[in-house]
Amino acid sequence: MIRALVRRTLIVTAALAAGLTPSTCLGQSSNRLPAKATQELPSALLSLLQQKNMPKLSPIVVRLFKEEAELEVWKQDTSGRFQLLKTYPICRWSGDLGPKLQEGDRQAPEGFYTVTPELMNPNSSFYLSINLGYPNKFDKANKRDGSFLMIHGDCWSSGCYAMTDEQIREVYSLARDSLGGRPSFQVQAYPFRLTPANLARHRNSPNLAFWKMLKIGNDHFETTQREPRVDVCDRRYVFDAQPPPNSRRPLVFDPAGKCPAFVVNPEIARRALEKQRADELEYARFLQDDVPAAPIYSGLDGGMNKTFLARFPYRVTLAKVMPYASYLPHLPPIPWIDTDGSLTSKWFGVSSAKTMVCDAARASFPSGRC
Repeated sequence: MIRALVRRTLIVTAALAAGLTPSTCLGQSSNRLPAKATQELPSALLSLLQQKNMPKLSPIVVRLFKEEAELEVWKQDTSGRFQLLKTYPICRWSGDLGPKLQEGDRQAPEGFYTVTPELMNPNSSFYLSINLGYPNKFDKANKRDGSFLMIHGDCWSSGCYAMTDEQIREVYSLARDSLGGRPSFQVQAYPFRLTPANLARHRNSPNLAFWKMLKIGNDHFETTQREPRVDVCDRRYVFDAQPPPNSRRPLVFDPAGKCPAFVVNPEIARRALEKQRADELEYARFLQDDVPAAPIYSGLDGGMNKTFLARFPYRVTLAKVMPYASYLPHLPPIPWIDTDGSLTSKWFGVSSAKTMVCDAARASFPSGRC
C-alpha cells in the first residue's frame, strides 16, 4: 500500500516535471514560446519566396563561409531542387580557418552538420540560437570535442557564427518553418568558398586535405542542387553512397571503422567529376602563375563581414590561442582521389566511374559566451 502510494507520487511528480521542462526546445507549445521565436517572416522575404517558387515550409540548406563571412540560406523550390534564397553577412566568427579540434580552442566548426528541432533554442541568451550539433560523427571519430557551437545573435562569438539579432530572427524563422514535419536540415560549414583560386591561395595550409574532402560534398551539392547524403567511415566523410550493383545488403557505416563496399550515384558522380576536373585545371594554372599563398596563421581571432566593421569596430582582436597550425593533426591522404584525378576510387568500381541539448545561459564572460 505504502509502496503503491510512493510509486504514484513519483509518477505524478515526474509528469509535472515533464510538463514544466520541455524535452525539446522547438517542441514547446506555441503559447509558451517567446514572440521572437514565433513571428512570421518579413513580407519582403515572403514575397521573395513566392517569386522563386519556394513553398514557405519547404526544406532548407544553410551554408557558412568563414573567410567571406557570409551565411547562405538555400531553399527547395517546386522542382525539388535547392536554389539560393538569401545571403546574410556574418557579424562575427571566431578562431582561424580550419576545423574545431578541442574545447576552448575558439574555433568555429567546419564540416557537415545536421540540425534537429531540439537544437533550436528560442530562449537563448544570445537572442535566438541554432546549435550545429558539434561534435558530429566525423568529429567524434577523429577525437575532437567541444560544446555549444551555434549560429546565434548578439554579434559576439567564442567558437560560433554570430549574426545580428535582426538576422538571426530571419534565419531562425526559415529554419523553424523548414522543420515542420521534417526531422532535420543540413548545415555546410566551410573555411571559404572552395574555388580553385581560394584553394591555390591556401595551398600551404595543413588543412588542405581536409578542405579537399569537404569540396567533394560541396561539388555534389553545387552540381545537382540537391542535399548530399552524408555518411562517415574510416574517419572521413562519404557523400551520396549507395550499395554496389546486385548487392542485397544495406550499407552500414562505422565512423571509425573500415568503409563498406559502396558506389556513388553515377549521375551525381558524373556531374561532380566534370566539375572537379575543370577545377583542377584551373587550380594548376594558378600554381603555374605562382599566385601568392595566404599565411597559414592569420594572427587574428576570427573575423566579420566588412559590412559590420564600422558598426562594431573592436570586435575582431588579436588571437588568444596558439597558432592553429602548431597543433593541427594531419589526416591521412584522401583515398577516393585517384591518380587520374577522378572522384571515384577502387571502392566505387567501374560502374560509378562513368543528442544534443539546447544551450544554457553561460557565465564566465567572455570565454563562456558560446
